[in-house]
Amino acid sequence: MRNAYADTSILDGIDLTIGAGYPMLRTEWLARFDRVAQYLRGDHAFAQLIRFALVGGSSNIAYVVLFTAMNGVSPLVANIAGSIVSTVIANELHRRLTFRASGRVGWFSAQWEGGALAMIGLLISTAALAGLEFWAPGLGEIAQATAMIVVMAVVGGLRFLALRGFVF
Repeated sequence: MRNAYADTSILDGIDLTIGAGYPMLRTEWLARFDRVAQYLRGDHAFAQLIRFALVGGSSNIAYVVLFTAMNGVSPLVANIAGSIVSTVIANELHRRLTFRASGRVGWFSAQWEGGALAMIGLLISTAALAGLEFWAPGLGEIAQATAMIVVMAVVGGLRFLALRGFVF
């Protein structure tokens, strides 16, 4: 492979034979991965925020699976069941993984307080959607979806702060 700016090969000086340099490269990548993993296991806010987002994504997957499985019964029932189950999963994972509070906060307290915060978030997002419909009735689907993503990001950020500061 030739470099566009010179007649030397881009790969000059790199030994591409199997095994040459591989243990060193592998060790370097493992060391980097280990540093990132250690950072993410920390109790500082940014590591907790990353874990919070991963737990949220996981609980959203659980919601979609349950909603899809129950959609034949009724979309409303599927939505309610999916919301309850995914919220319970998220609250427990936040208690155990995100905030490592299983020794400080019991299961019921986490479900009660985390569930209340989820309900407040649902009310805020529903009010925002109703407000969009009232104040901007002709808003296109993409603009409406973008506005709701922003609202949900703010609600998620506020939920993170409330869980971190008051619940766990």
